[in-house]
Amino acid sequence: MGIDYGTKRVGVALSDESGRMAFPHIVLDNDGKLLEQLEKIIKERAVGEIVIGHSLDRSGRPNAVHGEVEELIGDLTLRVGLPIHLEAEQYSTQEALRDQGRTAQTDASAAAIILNSFITKKK
Repeated sequence: MGIDYGTKRVGVALSDESGRMAFPHIVLDNDGKLLEQLEKIIKERAVGEIVIGHSLDRSGRPNAVHGEVEELIGDLTLRVGLPIHLEAEQYSTQEALRDQGRTAQTDASAAAIILNSFITKKK
């Protein structure tokens, strides 16, 4: 599962069964139900690993969202106990916008870009 974390919306992507390619799945509101919704997807889709976009500024230092991402990692670790990886996410949303324009699935597409980057490096 790939996650593009945002303060308002969270994009989620899933890989195919072989783990070779990521696809946009859903965009969730970043609200009090986020962890419950992520946990439900993880269980329903038998997710084995989670990849979260590592939020850094242009100079490679943690940005304002980084602390929230770390909190999400801690919460997910306690709830589901799966391996969680950080993958650089700089410009993933801009890449999704360039490829498809602004749609309801833009954040999920950014999550797929993050997950595909991780998958490619893992090969």
